[in-house]
This record gives sequence, structure tokens and C-alpha cells, in this order.
Amino acid sequence: MNLEDKQLTELFKLANKIGKKRYHRLTQQDFENYRQYDYWRYINGDGECGTTQESQDWVKENSDWYCPICGDNYRNKEGRTIDHKLPRSQYPWLSMEFRNLWVICRICNREKGEMHWYEYEHYILVNHPDWYPFIKSARPIKLLLSLDEQTS
Repeated sequence: MNLEDKQLTELFKLANKIGKKRYHRLTQQDFENYRQYDYWRYINGDGECGTTQESQDWVKENSDWYCPICGDNYRNKEGRTIDHKLPRSQYPWLSMEFRNLWVICRICNREKGEMHWYEYEHYILVNHPDWYPFIKSARPIKLLLSLDEQTS
């Protein structure tokens, strides 16, 4: 399936269909993965993306000094956070999937909240149109394709 050619309304429907359908069929492994993430998050802490060397190294490898969404320096935006592109509240089985994580500033993370990806794209398009090209380029296509494969 080519996700690039779909309109946002089609993508909303796909995300809702997959999230709602899959969420009710979580396996024991899904819960175990979520528990692993919860433990990793607890051990690594939330302050500046963690307190252990492992989380700090991951953040350094996956970010620079600027938020990829708004472009501001993290220091000017209350620091940085590790965020799930596809929210763990809707896709808990992806909570430990590192392709689902990115480092963004705290303010952008709060603004994104628990929106699924296409809701967030639409929100950015309406409220911050200058940011939209980046958000579209950051679309987690492989994860979204894997979700589609799970419903087939």
C-alpha cells in the first residue's frame, strides 16, 4: 500500500481502524513489551530524557540541540523528551519499538499529546503550516505499513 498517495481523511480512517481493532487483541508479548518500556522509562527517568548513560547515549545519537518540529533550541523549550510517534495509549505494543521514538521538546510533546500520527499531521497543517513539510517527512511509514499488514 502506498501511504504517500492517500488523503488525510483516508489515513485517519486507517489509523482508527487499526488502532481500535488491534488494541482489543493484545497478546501476552504485547503486554511484556509494554512492561519492558515502562521499566526502561522508570530506570532512565524523565529529566532531560533519562538519568542513565544508556538513555543519554540514545538521545545524543537521535537528536541534536534543536527540536525537529519547531526548530527551537531545547533549552528555550523546557528541555527535550522522548516521544512516541504512534502514542503508546493507542499502540501499546509499539512502546518499545525504537523506530517509534523520537526526541522533541517538551512543549511540542505536550502540544502533540495523544494524537495518532495523522491527527497530528492534520493539526500541524492547520495550526503550523510552515512545520508541515517536516512532519510529513517524519511520518513513520514503516510502522504504519506494519500496522496495515496486521489487519490483512
